[in-house]
Amino acid sequence: MKAMLVKQFGDPDVMKMTEMNDLAPVVDQILVEVKAAGINPKDAAYRSGAYPELKSPPFVPGIDAAGIVKKTDPWVRKFNVGDRVYVSGSLTGTYANEVLCESSQVYHLPDSYTFAEGACLGVAYATAFRAIFQRAKGIPGETILVHGASGGVGLAAVQLASTCGFNVIGTAGSPQAMEIVRREGANIVVNHHEAGYFQQILKLNHGEKVDVILEMQADLNLEKDLSLLAYQGRIVVIGGMGPAKFNISQLKGLDAAILAVSLLIAPPEDLQIIHTALQRLLLKGTIKPVIYKEFPLTEAPQAHRSLTESGHYGKIVLIP
Repeated sequence: MKAMLVKQFGDPDVMKMTEMNDLAPVVDQILVEVKAAGINPKDAAYRSGAYPELKSPPFVPGIDAAGIVKKTDPWVRKFNVGDRVYVSGSLTGTYANEVLCESSQVYHLPDSYTFAEGACLGVAYATAFRAIFQRAKGIPGETILVHGASGGVGLAAVQLASTCGFNVIGTAGSPQAMEIVRREGANIVVNHHEAGYFQQILKLNHGEKVDVILEMQADLNLEKDLSLLAYQGRIVVIGGMGPAKFNISQLKGLDAAILAVSLLIAPPEDLQIIHTALQRLLLKGTIKPVIYKEFPLTEAPQAHRSLTESGHYGKIVLIP
């Protein structure tokens, strides 16, 4: 098999196409022929060495993929050779033409979705679903603010929340990204690069505060988020590094909660609930990933650089 291998931590160019041993499933495992692999910011963090305790070289990056079941362990009953699937997590890394997974990491992909779209589902949609429904315990009819709504998780959250009956407010950083957020279901969209955009949110929402905030940069926004939060509101921290400042008295005065979300430590039963719900939504066609760019697998370094491009929105995909 061929895969992009990280032999040492560093910039995107440390990823090198490498010929590796073929894979074979054992007990309760599935071998998937990768047709597309999704890129997540976490992939770049692992590659750079931000989490050496979780990933150490050599390793193949990648969490998400979509493709065709190539081989299964005889005890696997839910999948057959030739099935279209998406992958959320793996044993061997998804930046490759094949990936080995536990059967619990593989999910059916309807024919109405491309493999590139399927490769965008795992991290982004599962994170958004867990943040809205399992951590914030969001209720349809509530108002939800999605910071960074044009990113992969942000757009997934906008789609899920709007589909399920929330009043959705989103922020983005360019007119094009704002239009995409609006198109995907947000009722109010503001530019988070403009001064006073927190006040603008309140004004556009008729002075009403918000019930749930999905925060992608908690180290920058947490204190300001409290100014928008309704009584018993919930802030769910998805992104941000380092310390964050906020007024504890203000938090207590709202009887509010600050929560965090991490798929890495989510219980297996919660993940099963998430993907069962996502598959039902996929069958109805009510969620659909937005793809920013596709790159050949050999251009994974350039794809990682695109993660930080000005105007980047949605998901980036690698095609083996």
